Amino acid sequence: MIGEQEFLHRVQVDRSTLTVWIEEAWLAPVERDGERVFEEIDLARARLIVDLRQNMGVNDPGVGVILHLLDQLHGLRSAMGELLGTIHAKPAEREP
Repeated sequence: MIGEQEFLHRVQVDRSTLTVWIEEAWLAPVERDGERVFEEIDLARARLIVDLRQNMGVNDPGVGVILHLLDQLHGLRSAMGELLGTIHAKPAEREP
């Protein structure tokens, strides 16, 4: 877990930018002892947001769409993994 101050330092964004990202639901930190803390996945996601906005010129609505699509893709990959696990766990049917 990463504290907010360290997170801001590592991503190189200011607190107001981080607040907007949280309000837009681009990041979802957890609260611990009254402070926001972040996981490594949040750090990777924030770096992606910075890259999309600064290096690729994606506007804020575009960032939201891209993150939503990535979340859907991740969900589909998880579902596919579960399905494949179920298929592989099922005993093979025998022919008479």
